[in-house]
Amino acid sequence: MEGVDALIGEDKLVLKGLSFYGFHGALKEERTLGQKFFVDIDAWMDLKPAGKSDNLSDSFSYVELYRIAKEVIEGPAQNLLESVAQKIAISTLEIHKDISAVRVKVGKPHVAIPGPLDYLGVEILRRRSDLTE
Repeated sequence: MEGVDALIGEDKLVLKGLSFYGFHGALKEERTLGQKFFVDIDAWMDLKPAGKSDNLSDSFSYVELYRIAKEVIEGPAQNLLESVAQKIAISTLEIHKDISAVRVKVGKPHVAIPGPLDYLGVEILRRRSDLTE
């Protein structure tokens, strides 16, 4: 997804390293015991008005983006991380009309893989035009 900034625009809100506990996964144990999930969000929007005015009403609250991710991760269980990421992305686009695109990365560090790893996950990019499909 390199070069996405050039395609969508340079300005974006960035949230990195969010951590929540949820019950997502295809395995019964994942849905019963739960586990930690990591989330990163990039939300593209024109930040020039906020830079000029120094007024939050010209931007979008990081707290609101955090809340969306928290509600999805701590909410109803999904089988796939793809579905979790999709819910975060679409909710973000639906709630704030000035966000033109959102990239969501969701990872889980505790997986049944026989070897060392930081986490496994997905990364998706959704544009405003994806809401009409």
